[in-house]
Amino acid sequence: MSPDQATPALLTASLTQPGSLLPDHPRLHTRGRLPRRAAPRGPQLSPRLAGSRTPAPTATAPHTRPAATRRAALPPPPPFTFTRPLRPSPPRRLREAGRPQRPSRACSPPRGGPYPRRHAAQHGVRRPIPPLSFRAPSRRRHPPPPPLAPGRRFPLLRRRQRRAEPRGLGARLRKLAGCTLFITGASRGIGKAIALKAAKDGANIVIAAKTAEPHPTLPGTIYTAAAEIEAAGGKALPCVVNVREEQQIVNAVEKAVKTFGGIDILVNNASAISLTGTLETETKKVNLMMDVNVRGTYLTSKTCLPHLRKSRNPHILNLSPPMNLNPMWFKNHCAYTISKYGMSMCVLGMAEEFRGEVAVNALWPKTAIHTAAMDMLGGSGIEKQCRKTDILADAAYCILTKPKSFTGNFIIDEVLLREEGVKDFDVYAIAPGHPLMPDFFLDLETDMTAMKQERYGASQAFKEEKKLSGSQHEGPDGAKVNTDSAPAKPLSPVAETFRIIQGSMSEEYVRTTQGVFQFELSGDEGGTWYIDLKTEGGSAGFGKPPVTADVVMSMSSADFVKMFTGKLKPTLAFMSGKLRIKGNMALAIKLEKMLTQLNSKL
Repeated sequence: MSPDQATPALLTASLTQPGSLLPDHPRLHTRGRLPRRAAPRGPQLSPRLAGSRTPAPTATAPHTRPAATRRAALPPPPPFTFTRPLRPSPPRRLREAGRPQRPSRACSPPRGGPYPRRHAAQHGVRRPIPPLSFRAPSRRRHPPPPPLAPGRRFPLLRRRQRRAEPRGLGARLRKLAGCTLFITGASRGIGKAIALKAAKDGANIVIAAKTAEPHPTLPGTIYTAAAEIEAAGGKALPCVVNVREEQQIVNAVEKAVKTFGGIDILVNNASAISLTGTLETETKKVNLMMDVNVRGTYLTSKTCLPHLRKSRNPHILNLSPPMNLNPMWFKNHCAYTISKYGMSMCVLGMAEEFRGEVAVNALWPKTAIHTAAMDMLGGSGIEKQCRKTDILADAAYCILTKPKSFTGNFIIDEVLLREEGVKDFDVYAIAPGHPLMPDFFLDLETDMTAMKQERYGASQAFKEEKKLSGSQHEGPDGAKVNTDSAPAKPLSPVAETFRIIQGSMSEEYVRTTQGVFQFELSGDEGGTWYIDLKTEGGSAGFGKPPVTADVVMSMSSADFVKMFTGKLKPTLAFMSGKLRIKGNMALAIKLEKMLTQLNSKL
């Protein structure tokens, strides 16, 4: 039998005889797949993929051997490893967007079982493997989040803060809620007004003042101020503090930190004043102003700064003026000007030293503010030319609620409030419509207010003065020549003013005043005049007084007439440099009270 004839016979015999020697390959018996009950168990690869050869053939046909023998006949494949990913991973922008993605087939086995599809096909594993549904990423970008409100950088944090604050109308406007303010001189006046304004937001107020017992002439104590602050909605901590004593400042700061957990705002409001010249200012007065205004401001700031630097939005606010080097603000009260400018220099230095950490600014009123100190300086009736302390409280609130990048500024209250949108300032006036007195150290405002006061309520004496000045003309030699037939001296405004004062003398004026005033007048009707309200009966006239004068006032004759006829207040004349006072300032204040009563007669 030829080899070609023997091949079909051998093939037929191998399929029918048990002892056939043909290779034992499953594809020859099951058309490429094993019966379901003979499926191999475990992760296996075909011999072709594993790089191995088929084992030696056996004499028994596969379909005649037991199932256990047939399963054992297959070689165990090596551990399965992927050589390349079957599907790419999701795009990076989808992973970063946070969208949940189904794991790719390169990272996890298929859903149909632990076998790869290729291995299952070769070894006869019939398990349905549904295809993975992978949605292609959209090319359209997600819409951006809604814009935040102005000034909000951390919406989640702000949302939590709003939940903690009391709800209701105006709750989100409580900008100083939870802040701790350390205010010197807060028992009365401007300091207390700033404290009450912050207390309405629910702030913590440290009242650092020395008035623990009621003063005979000044209203309020640290405890009465604390009661008002508590009633306004804040928390108060009254502390007896004399800013001249460093240890008292340290103790008050430590107590404030222990009570409220820190300090967010410092207001240096405590101040001392003495409007006297160099020769008339006693040494103890100089020491008082320097210790309270300059040294007290410096020490309080130094003690609070370590705690302020830990705050989120720290501020230091000094009640001090812009540094105007016009000599007129030095010549009448040199010591006081130096002390207030010392507070302003603290603003200049500390604002630059702690820039980016603590905001340091100065606030000063445009007009006089009605306080107990102003009543002592200006006498009765001065309040009509003043504004309430509320205007400074509102301006301070605007400054303290600004970010700490707002630093190194010298702010005038009215200018700031106009920038904030305030238009009606009559609500701050004691007497709306009345001319207001400008405060110290402001040149333009002082001149403008003096002009307004001259136009306000001009009296008959002022008109008579204009009439008399208009009836004079210059002669050939430049001298003043009077064209009226009456003598010039008796009809002069100065002489007429003293004549009326002499006729108004009374024992009541002498008893309540007890002072001698000498006037050194310059100008057309210059010379020395006096008013004696100390000797019995009193007197007034031309020349030196019969006794030594207690107060010497120097001014022009025109300003003298304006002052005695009510068109120029002595306090404004003094502040603007038109009046110089030497001697007892308390007697000068008494003279202004007398002038108020004489205005109806002059």
